[in-house]
Amino acid sequence: MHDVAREAGVSRGTVSRVLNGGHYVSPAAADAVNAAIRRTGYVLNRHARSLITGRSGSVAFLLTEPQEKFFEDPNFNVLLRGCTQALAAHDIPLLLMIAGSHEEQRRLVRYVSAGHVDGVLLVSSHTGDPVAERLVTSGIPVVMCGKPMGHTTRLAHVAADDRDGARQMVRHLLATGRRRVATVTGPLDTPGGVERLAGYREVLVEAGLPTDDALIAPGDYSRAGGAAATAELLARRPDLDALFVASDLMAQGALAELQRAGRGVPADVAVGGFDDSAAALDSRPQLTTIRQPWDRISAEMVRVLLDQVGGADTSAVVLPTALVIRDSA
Repeated sequence: MHDVAREAGVSRGTVSRVLNGGHYVSPAAADAVNAAIRRTGYVLNRHARSLITGRSGSVAFLLTEPQEKFFEDPNFNVLLRGCTQALAAHDIPLLLMIAGSHEEQRRLVRYVSAGHVDGVLLVSSHTGDPVAERLVTSGIPVVMCGKPMGHTTRLAHVAADDRDGARQMVRHLLATGRRRVATVTGPLDTPGGVERLAGYREVLVEAGLPTDDALIAPGDYSRAGGAAATAELLARRPDLDALFVASDLMAQGALAELQRAGRGVPADVAVGGFDDSAAALDSRPQLTTIRQPWDRISAEMVRVLLDQVGGADTSAVVLPTALVIRDSA
């Protein structure tokens, strides 16, 4: 910084102010400093800055799922990319951490709690998952993706409106004339699984239709899980004429199982998914689905986390979903 100040013909304090946002610096001085930075090849020493500020200057993206799910489910990659881009606007690097086992989770909580990151974007937390509360207890700012479940501590979170998305889909299926609407749920220890099932049930009651447990099968957000749950539903209720599947990836498995059973889509069974991920467009037929606003979710997660790092209170953001009609329903 002394070299840059000498090259620019300004004080070291002016250089510092330019590097920290340019407040109280004239345009001419800022131009001189930036030109000197380019000539000298100056790069900010993050380690030195962290010693002064007590911050690492980085953020963790922590996925509490088995590693193979990160590669199979396209939603995680979309969310990771959005968070990376949102943080890049603040010149903050993002560290990807995957902890599928309890031992991995304990190890990463120790690492994060030691001050190696300034905050955590926590993705896919299940009911009873202790990671969020351990981090908060350690004083680490945390923002969860999805509505927290089973926690005594107030947790900041950003979520899509899962329940209303499910309501939109089931209303659409009913509007096509279907009356025996089954569902493949998400895991019922996750907020998406619980909220989407609740929305499904609410619309059936609203339409005066029975909520038959034989038309409900649990899934696990995987393609194989969607196929297995659909096979179970067809064995129990071969007369089903519509299927709301709680993720596009599971819906791909459902479509394959319906094809094996000789059922046409949408002629015999209308199928709706959830997410509007790449899987929806890769499916044949292409999936009618519920769009989650992933770009907004990732941007809001970053905003809420950086607010917390800066000393703001925890907050919650719920974003609307939208019905996208394609060929399957």
